[in-house]
Amino acid sequence: MWRKLTLGVVFSAIVVVLLLWLAGVFEDKVAAEGGHVAARKVGDAPLATVRLESVPRVEAAVGSVRAVRETAIASKLLAKVVEVNVIAGQSVKAGDVLVRLDDADLKARLEQALAQADAARAARDQAKIEYDRVKRLMEQQAAAQIEWERVQTALKSAEAELQRANEAVEEARTVLGYATIKAPFDGIVVDKRVNVGDTATPGQVLLTLYDPKRMQLVASVRESLAQRLAVGQELGVRIDALDLTCGGAISEIVPEAQSASRSFLVKVTGPCPPGVFAGMFGRLLIPLDAEEVLLIPASAVRRIGQLDIVDVVEGDVLRRRVVQLGRRFGDDVEVLSGLRAGERVVADAQHSM
Repeated sequence: MWRKLTLGVVFSAIVVVLLLWLAGVFEDKVAAEGGHVAARKVGDAPLATVRLESVPRVEAAVGSVRAVRETAIASKLLAKVVEVNVIAGQSVKAGDVLVRLDDADLKARLEQALAQADAARAARDQAKIEYDRVKRLMEQQAAAQIEWERVQTALKSAEAELQRANEAVEEARTVLGYATIKAPFDGIVVDKRVNVGDTATPGQVLLTLYDPKRMQLVASVRESLAQRLAVGQELGVRIDALDLTCGGAISEIVPEAQSASRSFLVKVTGPCPPGVFAGMFGRLLIPLDAEEVLLIPASAVRRIGQLDIVDVVEGDVLRRRVVQLGRRFGDDVEVLSGLRAGERVVADAQHSM
């Protein structure tokens, strides 16, 4: 029993010594330097004045990039797919053949319609000849009135039949054209949903096409901010993936708030830079009221550990001071605490090292 107790005490002592060693108890301490860094002369150090400036304030509303012009191309026929000429991501020109459907029966119907139109034309021509003959006889008072009325009716009937036959031909040509599906405009194929050998049905989407030259950012804007916006207003747009900020104009504000988020959909369009694709994440930069901020050159700040340090002019000497920084504004940085407007700091932290 005493042996177990002794082992426990020894183990505890080892643990305590190890913890003290990790805490640095057995290491030499850094000598104190009087609690602050000694002041240095200003000398020829470049100086900058802490400025209080009014800057525009913005709030970002997140959204997604979408195409202004996007269309789902669907089949109008029940037919077999015999040719697919595109893949997802492929660029196409207006009029390019995208998909072909089996059109053998449609061509046969067109031939039938053409034959019926020829027969109707021949019947009309024959009725016209008969009409002209009876008309001459009527002028000579050699034909009965009932005969004259008969040929008039026959001609009108033949002309109506010819018109019906011609319209049937146009209808057959139109339906035959449905078998050849072409690109309605220049664009990029987003998704291809059929392959050769599939059977297309009326209304079935075969592929989706969008125009990459006209894109828009669709963002959800909270209702209090939506009141600040108007159609045609210029706003900034931020695309994080491309590290790109560009401008655009509000093209549409959907006049109905989403019940779940109490926000409005705002659509902003503008020149589309290369590399922007539908579905990318973006931010809509909405301007708010201006605010006053303290600014110093970012080059005046030196990072030491977790602290941001600047050298401040006090009389004819420099004293080191810890500051808290905020947002970046170009070559300047916002100072949240540690400095006052009008104070002077060393503009280049490297100069004072």
